[in-house]
Amino acid sequence: MTEPTALHHLSARLEALLVDRNPRGMAALSQQLESGYAYRAARLLWENRQGKILIGTGFPVANTFETDGPAGAMALYEALDALGADVCLACPPSLAAVLAPTHQVIALHSAVSASSLSHCQDSLARFTPDLIVAIEVPGCAADGHYYNIRGIDISAQCGNFEDFVRASHCPVIAIGDGGNELGMGSVDPERAQLPIKAAATPCDELVIADVSNWGGYALVAFLGYWANRPFLDRLIERPLLEWLRERGAVDGVTHASTATEDGLPMGSGNVIIRGIQSLFTDFSREP
Repeated sequence: MTEPTALHHLSARLEALLVDRNPRGMAALSQQLESGYAYRAARLLWENRQGKILIGTGFPVANTFETDGPAGAMALYEALDALGADVCLACPPSLAAVLAPTHQVIALHSAVSASSLSHCQDSLARFTPDLIVAIEVPGCAADGHYYNIRGIDISAQCGNFEDFVRASHCPVIAIGDGGNELGMGSVDPERAQLPIKAAATPCDELVIADVSNWGGYALVAFLGYWANRPFLDRLIERPLLEWLRERGAVDGVTHASTATEDGLPMGSGNVIIRGIQSLFTDFSREP
């Protein structure tokens, strides 16, 4: 078996792990994608590891940002930076202020502001990406508005990252966990009977997970495998969720100031990371 074929099979097992808990119907939604999407998305990252990569994140909740999305974005940023990429994070102002001391950032404007498009054009003149990644970014619905998982219009709170996707001429990877995130236009949440206002914008490669952070960790695992670097191992030791909580992040489902993701028990992310590690360890031992 060639390595790409073997990695495709590994990707299928990984994709099943990412939606195994299935609190919001992502297992059904993932069936609409061609198997191997995690591998294909990671391959795009690997092929652009010496290029410019723009990572968007930050879903507004309770007048702040949630823990899900930024942790996965930070993990991807640091792995890609270590591989030689020029990486930039684009996020709402409150999150941008938190990340700016340690990361290259673009503070997004409001998606409904008059300056949204000109801000996007000015930003892209300074940082022209070869690849875009959207991880837990609100996606515009068919009616032009943005909605949270409860169906509430949150357009006024959302950043203008969708402008960057529309204006850039490069591949887009999206990671989502509910159907209302940018990139989910590549599938049909209504067919999966999800009770949401679905996002309409598609992407080139979509990664679906029960928690978007976990999709980011899966891509980090592929990068670590190809580079023979312990990127994923280091995440177990780094309390990213607690770091974000201390700086204003909340759980996206409970809105509580806890180091948890989407209402799941404390430590669920580490369980997934260990599961991903186990899959890659088994893969490395296979003849």
